[in-house]
This record gives sequence, C-alpha cells and structure tokens, in this order.
Amino acid sequence: MARAGLRPPERVEKWDNLHGTYLTGRSYIDGVEALAAEVEGRWGAGRLRLLVDATLREKFDRQRVLTRRAIEDGALEDVRRECARMTLALATLDRAAQQAGHEPLPPQVMEAAMADGTVLAIVPDGARAAMVPREGRKVAVYTIDEVAELIGRLPGVNAAKIAWPGATVTKVRRTVADPLDGIRAPPNSFDDPVEDLWPQEGLS
Repeated sequence: MARAGLRPPERVEKWDNLHGTYLTGRSYIDGVEALAAEVEGRWGAGRLRLLVDATLREKFDRQRVLTRRAIEDGALEDVRRECARMTLALATLDRAAQQAGHEPLPPQVMEAAMADGTVLAIVPDGARAAMVPREGRKVAVYTIDEVAELIGRLPGVNAAKIAWPGATVTKVRRTVADPLDGIRAPPNSFDDPVEDLWPQEGLS
C-alpha cells in the first residue's frame, strides 16, 4: 500500500505490448536496421565507427545503447525518438567518413561479421586480397575458389541448399569488436547526460 501523499510510479506501456503499437514501433526499427545494413554494405563490417574520431565514435556507441534500451524496454515514443536519433547518427558517421577522405569498401570485396567478432571477407581472386581494408579489424580473407573448397567439404550443407532453394544457414549477428558487449550494468547506470547526443530540431 502506498504511503499517503506519495503516488505510485506510472506504468509504462511497452511499445510491443499491443498489436497496433508493435506495428508502428516495428516500422521505425525496420527503417533503422535497413539503413544500418546499407551503411555497413558500403563501408564494411564494423568499419565505419573506426573511421571517425574518438569523440564521434563515443557518441555513436552511446546512441546505440539508447536505441537498444528503447527497443528492449521502452514505450512507443522512446522507440520513435531513439530510432530517429540513430538514423541521424548513422548519417553523421557516413558523412564524416566521406569528408575525411576514407574510401568505401571496394565493390569486389564482400564482408560479413562472424560470431567471434572477426570479419569474413570474400574476394574474386588472390590478386584482389590486398584491396580489403582493415583499420585494426581482424579480417580473414578468402578467395571464391577457397570458399568453394571449404563448402565442398560440407556435403550436407551443400545438399540442403540444392534440395531447398532459398534455405539459409542461421547465425548470430554481431558487430565487430562491439564495446556494448562489455556493458553488464543496469539500464540506468549512465550517470552523465546523453539526451543531446544528436541535437536537431524536432528530435530533442
């Protein structure tokens, strides 16, 4: 029973508790995820945040914390706000990397983040292996012939792909050397203001 004069805390309706708010929230989240995939495809797996200065990288990682927190525990308005800020954050890093003169991932190189935090890079041949950018990342480079050799040693997987066109091998999706993996504190453990990370009219 609450003490006289004290109001119990208001219950926050989580964004995915109702069908209608779930669809709205999901549309914002899908937009951010699509943009993140587009940016990663342009710059490489986990590479973009390494191309900007430490101050901008910290702001970006803090925004990722806020966005993840909103998706996991927030109300619909939290999801809307942080997804909008995350969209701005991705665009800001993209622009900063271009202005600094960094080159996007060469079109001949395909990359994917592995579950152990390393990067898998696939190139057409050995002559193009040197085109793979690293920027401190742990990158394993394979030619397409080497990939074919490895797949050839997994006849069960190959047979499943042939028998069921469109079948995919599931994996754990992780960002390379993700600093958020080291955060184990409660969600309210940030003791400094972060609301103004991406100031812009209409987003504050």
